[in-house]
Amino acid sequence: MLMKDKVVIVSGIGPGLGQELSTLAAKEGASAVVLAARTQEKLDIAEQDIHKLGLGTSVLKVPTDISDPAQCLALAEQVAKEFGRIDVLFNSAYDPGSFEPIEEASMDGWQRAMDVNFFGTMHLTQSCVPHMKNNGGGAIVMIATMVEHKPLATQAGYGSSKAALRCATKHLALELGKYNIRVNSCHMGWMWGPSVEGYFSWQAKTTGKSQDELIKNVTCNIPLGIIPDDGECAKAAMFFGSDYASVVTGAALDVNGGEYMPV
Repeated sequence: MLMKDKVVIVSGIGPGLGQELSTLAAKEGASAVVLAARTQEKLDIAEQDIHKLGLGTSVLKVPTDISDPAQCLALAEQVAKEFGRIDVLFNSAYDPGSFEPIEEASMDGWQRAMDVNFFGTMHLTQSCVPHMKNNGGGAIVMIATMVEHKPLATQAGYGSSKAALRCATKHLALELGKYNIRVNSCHMGWMWGPSVEGYFSWQAKTTGKSQDELIKNVTCNIPLGIIPDDGECAKAAMFFGSDYASVVTGAALDVNGGEYMPV
């Protein structure tokens, strides 16, 4: 059980990867799963999904906007007070920003993406690190994106915010290693889940093409021939949070079915 007896925080709870990470952490033996998101309804749904497993996992729901440093600090302090420690932090919260060509882009959209994806993630990380130090170590997993490596049209703002986070991840790994705190990133590509399903549904209505045709246009560039399921992608991130990765830090794992392969 990869998360056995660990206290795990997952930010960005909602349909898709955040929810998959929270339920998987429970399945993998976490003693407590802390759910952080801006929307109470999403927190409630994730809590119900964990309780349905019947594992007795403790669940703490904390409505949190990670772009607010005070809320991040309050979250970390509440977790430490409730459970005595923080073992693993999955930084999954994100804002896609605005989808436009750079020459037409609203910098307000870029700023919003930076405020959440970069600064917000750093706020939450800074808030959790002292508690990990007190506990003798921990693991921080950044949920990043393939778009950093393989540009996709109209996603420059989102990709840029995540690229900044990747640079900070390496520096964090360097700085925090002496405290036995590991910092790694998973770079997700297409993930089959509610968001991508909605995208293909919208594209089908907009273009008049069938969903199967649109999906084929994507999977033809993926060696595995599928759009990876978000639950399977969560498993890759779970490895970085586990003791199986006890000597891995500063690493970047591409989780995209082979669509992007770094040389």
